[in-house]
Amino acid sequence: MELHAVKGHGSVGSRNNVDEVRKTPHVLESELPSADQRDAQALARLGKKPVLKRRFSFIAMLGFTCTVLVTWEVIPIIYVTGLTNGGTAGFAYSYLFALAGSLSIFTVLGEMASIAPTSGGQYHWTYMLAPASCRKFFSYIMGWLVICGWQALVASSAYLSANLILTLVTMNNPGYSPTQWQGTLLYWALMAVAIIGNLYSSTILPKLEFFILAFHILGFFAFLIPMVYLCPQKATSTEVWTQFNNGGDWPTMALSVFVGLIGSVFANNGTDCAVHMAEETKGADYVIPWCVVATSVLNGLLGLGTLLSMLYVTPNIEAVLDSPTGQLGFPFMQVVLDSVGSYAGATVMISIVIAMFIFAVIAFLATASRIVFAFGRDKGLPFWQTMAKVHPKTAIPNYAIYVITGVACFVGLINIGSATAFNIILSIGISSLYSSYTITELLLLWRRVRGDIRIPSEMAGYTWEANELVWGPFHIPGVLGIALNAFAVCYGTIVIVFCFFPTTVNPDAAHMNWACLITAAVIFFAVAYYMLYAKKVYQGPVVEIAPYQIS
Repeated sequence: MELHAVKGHGSVGSRNNVDEVRKTPHVLESELPSADQRDAQALARLGKKPVLKRRFSFIAMLGFTCTVLVTWEVIPIIYVTGLTNGGTAGFAYSYLFALAGSLSIFTVLGEMASIAPTSGGQYHWTYMLAPASCRKFFSYIMGWLVICGWQALVASSAYLSANLILTLVTMNNPGYSPTQWQGTLLYWALMAVAIIGNLYSSTILPKLEFFILAFHILGFFAFLIPMVYLCPQKATSTEVWTQFNNGGDWPTMALSVFVGLIGSVFANNGTDCAVHMAEETKGADYVIPWCVVATSVLNGLLGLGTLLSMLYVTPNIEAVLDSPTGQLGFPFMQVVLDSVGSYAGATVMISIVIAMFIFAVIAFLATASRIVFAFGRDKGLPFWQTMAKVHPKTAIPNYAIYVITGVACFVGLINIGSATAFNIILSIGISSLYSSYTITELLLLWRRVRGDIRIPSEMAGYTWEANELVWGPFHIPGVLGIALNAFAVCYGTIVIVFCFFPTTVNPDAAHMNWACLITAAVIFFAVAYYMLYAKKVYQGPVVEIAPYQIS
């Protein structure tokens, strides 16, 4: 196999366009390219130069994605959401539905990552899959949705971590009452840890992910076994699997369960972090999809185990919700304390959850910065020249990290004045990301039904254009692939609809779900900026180098 650079820049082509390209003479096969060459070749097919160092192996990336999802660690956090709308039975059944839906969403996402393993992810795929007449516009809007969604997740993870720490202090010191300014200071301290971890431990971060993955799995058992074994009183299976609750006073129980579904969605959200780290992963077109699927399965099952365990060890839900930690939004701490009967033991177990959340803040920041870097590289952001810079020694997008951290710290100021206003801004996390998943997967479904995506064997001897639609090594063919893709789109649509619902009928401002308003504001800003300025600069993913000729 030999690789030949092709003169000129290419663009997304249809099946007919490819057939019109001149077929080149067969070139004698020589030494197979190395793994680095194959990665560079896959990136070159997207018109991109390799500027980031590929430090992540499969296991390291699996640790990274599991750190971002922290599914079993999130289950205790969203405990109130599921129990308020759904009850124990509704929570259990909706989680199973969310697990199946998330697996379908991220499996199809893995297919797209195999086609185009780039840090740009959804906005790059949108450009490749959308009709030529509107692909620039939709790609640009998608870029802003993904960036704002991940920016919200960075802030949310640091905010949750800070509040978990303060609530743990409250549990051990009943006379203590945390204030918002203390939460903000702790929030900033965690962001400082995250930026230091990203800037100064970048070269050892993949190795640390081995430790974090082991800590994530062993921590699951260290948290669950004492809680279940030492719990003095457990709920019955009848109570867990048959008791529903409509705490939001919705017209029907089914509607209440779907409103509560969003908690389970949140627990399984964010696996696309692997996609945005693709240009730093070895064998990305194969490793990233399998990491996405493996993470969804592993974390989903660990989350299910945690959920069922907590439902069984909580016979008196009302008492837990009315406890001091329950009043602060984290009733699971009282569940752990009641189960083990020891403040010291409960503190250690809860500290495992907090430690994983702190690791997650570092991973969230790394993911968000790569999207900013990629979109800046494609001239999609203000000051794109600066956003696209990487450190010459570490090959880390330092300026992108600074921007994400700076915005997160600035947003944290709002929490001092109003926790409600702060939560309004963070509400975009699920809505924007699931919009990006669903839209790109709808476009993929349209392309695969039309037969616009080729298989690699059909491209042998042809001159590739940049961003050619060709299936990667991870692909679910035929009717099964179409059915899975269609189910993923349907599930994503359900999530988008219900992520805009408040938890109760007729909520006040403090309990209103502002995700719809914030998502609309982001889209409005992106459209306005595109019309006024960006459409003159943003032409879709920039083709930096010519693709290779495969022979």
